Amino acid sequence: METYRTEEEQVEALKKWWQENGRSTIIGVVLALGLGFGWQAWQKSQEQAVMNASTLYQQMLSALSVEDGQGVGPAMELARRIKDEYRGSSYARFAALHLARVAVNDGDLSAAEDELRWVIAMSDRGDDLERIANLRLARVLAARGATEEALGLLDTQSATYVASYAIARGDILLAQERNEEALAAFETAASSLDPDRPLPQTLRDKLEYLRALQGGEAS
Repeated sequence: METYRTEEEQVEALKKWWQENGRSTIIGVVLALGLGFGWQAWQKSQEQAVMNASTLYQQMLSALSVEDGQGVGPAMELARRIKDEYRGSSYARFAALHLARVAVNDGDLSAAEDELRWVIAMSDRGDDLERIANLRLARVLAARGATEEALGLLDTQSATYVASYAIARGDILLAQERNEEALAAFETAASSLDPDRPLPQTLRDKLEYLRALQGGEAS
């Protein structure tokens, strides 16, 4: 910085600098403060939204736990509210999964498909909720007769869900009496599970049935 010989020169230099830069400095400070306060306000609003969504979700789960199914109606209203008011949250996607499950139980496969496709659309590619929704959608599509589309969804590779996807694939193929392909799918599922733990009984039964069937056909 320049060294001024007198206070008057310093004052004049400050006046000149202010005339040239003062306005932009004030604007910069105001913007910086505004962004800072705005960011804090946004963070608080997001935290409050998450808390509100969490509260509604807990209320929904409580309603679903009511005996004799009396809480299903209120639970579904809460689920729709979560979807409408907090659609960008994970709670909204969980709520949609519950709506899909109830729709399947009611035999409304079209509504279940809509809910599951919504979850997939609102999820990041490859995240857990998308994988789960894909898996359930495949079963719904198969039940609606869209077998090849269902199998296409199950072609997606995921180390975490290899067994679940393979079992779903096997079930769909078995229902179509494509027994050899179904056996291959169930064997994939079995080989991907922990070898130190026994296979689930249902998977073991399917493997035994298809292997016996294949042996009978071979003889």
